[in-house]
Amino acid sequence: MKFNNLITAIICTIFFNCSAQKSTVWEDYKKAQKNNTEAILPNFSYVGYKYSEVPIPDVNYKVFDITEFGAIPNDTKSDKKAIEKAIEAAEKNGEGIIYIPKGKFYINTPEDNMNVIQITSSKIVFRGEDRNESIIFLEVDQKQTDVEKLWSTPASIETKTNKGGKKLANITADVRRGTHVIEVDKTSKIKKGDWITISVLNNSLDLVISDLYPLKLEEGWKKIKKQGVKVNEHHQVEKIEGNKIHLVSVVHYDIKAKHNWTIESFTPLHHIGFENMTFEGNWKLDFKHHKNAQHDGGWRILEISTVVDSWVKDVTFRNVSTACSFKNSAASTVLNIIVEGNKGHNVGTIAGCTGILQAASEDKAGMHHSFGVSGGSSSGNVIWRCKYTPTTCFESHASQPRTTLFDNVEGGFMQGRAGGARQNLPNHGKELVLWNYKETDEPEENFNFVSKKTWYWRIVPPIVVGFHGAGTTFNKDEVRILESLGTPVQPESLFEEQLKLRLGYLPEWINDYKNNK
Repeated sequence: MKFNNLITAIICTIFFNCSAQKSTVWEDYKKAQKNNTEAILPNFSYVGYKYSEVPIPDVNYKVFDITEFGAIPNDTKSDKKAIEKAIEAAEKNGEGIIYIPKGKFYINTPEDNMNVIQITSSKIVFRGEDRNESIIFLEVDQKQTDVEKLWSTPASIETKTNKGGKKLANITADVRRGTHVIEVDKTSKIKKGDWITISVLNNSLDLVISDLYPLKLEEGWKKIKKQGVKVNEHHQVEKIEGNKIHLVSVVHYDIKAKHNWTIESFTPLHHIGFENMTFEGNWKLDFKHHKNAQHDGGWRILEISTVVDSWVKDVTFRNVSTACSFKNSAASTVLNIIVEGNKGHNVGTIAGCTGILQAASEDKAGMHHSFGVSGGSSSGNVIWRCKYTPTTCFESHASQPRTTLFDNVEGGFMQGRAGGARQNLPNHGKELVLWNYKETDEPEENFNFVSKKTWYWRIVPPIVVGFHGAGTTFNKDEVRILESLGTPVQPESLFEEQLKLRLGYLPEWINDYKNNK
């Protein structure tokens, strides 16, 4: 069987290489990297745990088995206190594995307090004994905290840090996107290894127009009109030279010093992980979008906030409203998660993040919003080799996400699933890149990125390369670049090839995944 699979893989690879066209926009990128000039394509190689240069670690922290803190599998009684005690002991130890043996462990039962399980320290990893048999089960739904807001239902497990950002410096010179060096007025409070946030919030008309171009500012877009363009990019400092900050990763936005950009502190948790286990909700109804708080978020599972170098790996989410969201985070990976069972609200968005890699995962449930990005000015995130059903589409939930790559994604492609309130439009800003996207639903003729039928669905013209599958065509006036429509291109994966170009090799963990898939 393994031999037959190998032969099939070789044949498929040969067929792809023979049928795929060579991408001219990729050739432009390589030339720009060689000549240190600005490319059309953004640089998406700085994403994931340790920027994908090394695999997610198999940490050997001290083990805190939840059964040793009072959890009893399969007895239908709440095990929340036992889990919280295990976390408390691990945090006191300075690091720890919260170990979930085989069995079903209950939280959010009718008799428990329904409080959110919080992780407040670094180096805390939830690890199951068996992906399919180590189960945390949520019996009843979380309730919204604000009766006026359907989106106010908390997740059942969250990371939390109270260390907010403080202004450290002003940016004093323009910076071109795709570069690493920022000049500031002072560096006395910044050192090598620090995480910082490059930030702007400015409603200068020239900045707003430039940010949206060629879209026109619409009357209902209140946030960007009144509050302005919002950018919050999280970066690690490589070194300091005088008043110049050298960053490990590239800047994703063209910075004009006249718009009052600043540097703020960013103090995240790190090495937070969830691996080899199942989270199961009790969501069994037919999903109705925005019907009530239970439909929208009653079984929200993980909200991983303000972290770097963290991960969710080999985890199944079943019968949930939302599986796993990353917020205000950077350089972290979601790898090989499966969302299955009853359809819910969304897979889990990437919001206010820089450099998150959503990788090799599958939405079998056909969530209303599948893999994608949301607001808080997310930048430089990648959805790589993910699949979802023909009945749904990627998420792009407004509030100024930019510079997002959907790379070798397979699933539906439609207008109605991106998400976002009118006041927060457009759904996606500059530099949405669809690379070798395979559409599996019915084709559309002259697909619109600016809807002619509703105020909803506005995307700054994207870069579309190697879009294939169903046979959809596009309105060329609404696409910045349209290359090789109907036929995949080489390189097959933009993320992989950019990473390979940057490092000089493709990290072994990526090759291992592709060979063992």
